[in-house]
Amino acid sequence: MKISIIGAGAIGGNLARRLSEAGHDVLIANTRGPQSIEAEVTATGARPVSAESATQDRDVVILAVPFGVQPQLKKLLAAAQESTVVVDTSNYYPGMNGHIEAVVDGQVESLWSQEHLGRPVVKAWNAALAETQRNMGQPTGASDRIALPVAGDSDRARATVMQLVDESGFDAYDAGVLAESWRQQPGTPAYCTELGLEELEHALLAAEKDKAPATRDRLMEHFGALRTMPSHEQTVAINRAAHY
Repeated sequence: MKISIIGAGAIGGNLARRLSEAGHDVLIANTRGPQSIEAEVTATGARPVSAESATQDRDVVILAVPFGVQPQLKKLLAAAQESTVVVDTSNYYPGMNGHIEAVVDGQVESLWSQEHLGRPVVKAWNAALAETQRNMGQPTGASDRIALPVAGDSDRARATVMQLVDESGFDAYDAGVLAESWRQQPGTPAYCTELGLEELEHALLAAEKDKAPATRDRLMEHFGALRTMPSHEQTVAINRAAHY
């Protein structure tokens, strides 16, 4: 597939490496220009390009930018083909993204993104820590493979992204329509808890929409109060302990 990734930070860099390793034609762009993209990001074949050219003639465009920045990409995405699948990997955190009233009032994050991007989106890769995505991927069929939810309104688009999630090293779970993607937002049992397929299904069903924001904020307060940065394993354990 012809894939573009906009955003060359931890998530965008991880996906650029994994998907180019899988044999896809991967372009990566950011707002600072192709010369600013680190060599590690392109080590497996991804090519740095300008943001303006990243959306033209592509099968998939993956947005790996902060949640609140997404509306600034509307003009870029207007140049993409109608058939191009747009993927939202972001999450809303008030402390980082500011007060977005509609989301605070309960609008599903990806529905807000879709509205402000002017394009249908598929929600994927948002429910795993960057370190999980970088180092915890396993070959298809591995017994200890972590599963990630994928939500979107188009069956075709959702299936396309589920294939890419599988090729990035994780089992893809069909999480249904975008309106249900709140079940994989921060503060829910499925978010950054490294579950297998069966466990993930139960976690998505156990999510409580009204409680998720308070759990998200309580966890952020807890992490912020720690004197030392927790390890990856400790971070996952803290996330799980908030629900189990």
